[in-house]
Amino acid sequence: MLRITVTAVAPDRESIGRAAYVVRAGGVAAIPTDTLYGLAANPFDVAAIKKLFTIKRRELEKAIPLVAADMAQVEASLGVLPTLGARLARAFWPGPLTLVVRAPETLAVEVTGGTGTVGVRVPACEVTRALCAAARLPLTATSANISGEPPTNLPETVAASLGARLDVLIDSGPTAGGPPSTIVDVTGPEPRLIRAGAITWDAVLAAATEK
Repeated sequence: MLRITVTAVAPDRESIGRAAYVVRAGGVAAIPTDTLYGLAANPFDVAAIKKLFTIKRRELEKAIPLVAADMAQVEASLGVLPTLGARLARAFWPGPLTLVVRAPETLAVEVTGGTGTVGVRVPACEVTRALCAAARLPLTATSANISGEPPTNLPETVAASLGARLDVLIDSGPTAGGPPSTIVDVTGPEPRLIRAGAITWDAVLAAATEK
């Protein structure tokens, strides 16, 4: 496993580029996010996604969330956001709001869990966004743990649990932790709450109705 140490603020571009190269080549990386450590892989690469599921010992029918560098990357890779989704993205990204959108046919079906949809967000974490920008595509961000075990905000715990199976660990120190992202389905005319989280439902509804 390649372990790359970066600062949480203004991470070194060359170091991030090395990790992005590995991920684009089909590798799996453990990465910091604005909450916990996650596992990053190319969601359009079926072999990489199957490797990710093997590392986590995760059931194939469970969908995997994505993270992206910005709204432009989301739309370039997954399709133009619906009006509702774009409104919420402008209100809360970067931040802990995951939008469930229609998945393009090019996305590995395992990422969607067979639902035809995928959750994506732009996190408030410079390291995550820099990696997605360097990889030139959204990446997976499922928690960096074996399924059934608690997720972690510590790189040392990730290394001890998964290190032998990973291609890269990007170590920016402990992450902030805290509540998970709020997940909202924006595939219909009205927002639908999938999971309560860091952003209140009242705040989502208020932003959804703003013009």
